[in-house]
Amino acid sequence: MAAPGPAPLLPAEAEALVRALRGIELRDIGGWLRQHECVEKLNMHAILSTFAGQEQLLTELLVTYAKIPVLIAELISVEIWKHKVFPVLCRLEDFKPRSTFPIYMVVSRRAVGLTLCEILVVVKEVCESAEDSILDLIDYCHRKLALLAARNTKGQTVTPAELRPEDLASPSSMQELQKQAEAMEFEIALKSLTVLRYITDQVESLPLSALTRMLSTHNLPCLLVELVEHCPWSCWEAGKLKKFENGTWHEVPPEDQVKMTKLDGQVWLALLNLLLSPECQRKYHFDGFNRSQLLKLRVFLTDVLVDQLPNLVEMQRFLSHLAVTEPAPPKKDLVLEQVPVIWDHILKKNAGKWEAITKHQVKHVFSPTEEELKLQARRWAETYSLDMMEALAPDKPRCRVCGTEAAKRCSRCRNEWYCSRACQVQHWQKHKIACNLMAGAPKSTDDL
Repeated sequence: MAAPGPAPLLPAEAEALVRALRGIELRDIGGWLRQHECVEKLNMHAILSTFAGQEQLLTELLVTYAKIPVLIAELISVEIWKHKVFPVLCRLEDFKPRSTFPIYMVVSRRAVGLTLCEILVVVKEVCESAEDSILDLIDYCHRKLALLAARNTKGQTVTPAELRPEDLASPSSMQELQKQAEAMEFEIALKSLTVLRYITDQVESLPLSALTRMLSTHNLPCLLVELVEHCPWSCWEAGKLKKFENGTWHEVPPEDQVKMTKLDGQVWLALLNLLLSPECQRKYHFDGFNRSQLLKLRVFLTDVLVDQLPNLVEMQRFLSHLAVTEPAPPKKDLVLEQVPVIWDHILKKNAGKWEAITKHQVKHVFSPTEEELKLQARRWAETYSLDMMEALAPDKPRCRVCGTEAAKRCSRCRNEWYCSRACQVQHWQKHKIACNLMAGAPKSTDDL
């Protein structure tokens, strides 16, 4: 009988981690790294709890202690750091860190926080507890999807790059890290699509300003039409169709090419929510441009697609009616509109301080001593429990050298997988730097 997999956190542990979440200043990136461990543990707990059908506890804790706005504010703080501080960091000629792993942790932090939001916002109470910060989350998702649509319409295929563990430990890895940060934007945009779709599920209970933000300020229906048209999670390579699912690109056999992916479904469900909701129909302006954009959807509503998502029959009827009518413009009611404040607040507070923030972080965070590096490595090893990571992984481990299914793992760091001893020996010269760091061994080790 198979051994039981790792269990979610105990209620007391989950509560302690939730209560520890706090707002952190942009300058205090060391605080981010410490809080990253809390968020990552909560994220893994949320995934395992969902598998076990026990996700209510974490949701209740985050709502009870009003931590949803904290998670949203942190998403935006790290986004601003990536756009304002990270480029300055990459331009510093004398910055040669012993390890870029701390920087990678900050860069990847948005993906972790967004994954947690992706799991949580399916619950109505989470959207309600977000209060005014739901506007900031809507703006965040819009920025990511607009960037994704813009890149794809220019013919750029955005695929996640592979970042190897030895790259993270190499002093010359800043350029590689820069590439990884850009590639990570792709996955963040796809997670943003899922978050946005769950927000649209709650259109009947969202504040009026949130609907105005989605329908008028950002015109999300037309943006979603662009995503349907260009389908950035699908591409042709050497005459073969590839689709992005579960974090990787997969070649799609001919018989499966008409199957709807989860991402396709998210776009269509968001469109259904925004276009067929009576409240949204009263608020949205179906002018000439918007009508022409929405009617582009008719060509994609094939019988095969509708069979996979029967709710799209209602979309077909709506578009047929829209094609022969001109809906009246929405009434211009006098409403005091709320606006998102987190982004502007952070920018104003730190305006003109980006280089000073960068130098402070280089000195106090990104230039650790060897002992500090080993301590960080131990803490990360505890956070990223291998049993936990394997339970969350969608696929079986693959050999680092040849890519075949692997059953052997490096016995020192337990971080790399191999199919055979020969592949392990072949990879050792590249792997030993990261292995020494994760195992906390002296760097003079030269053999297996």
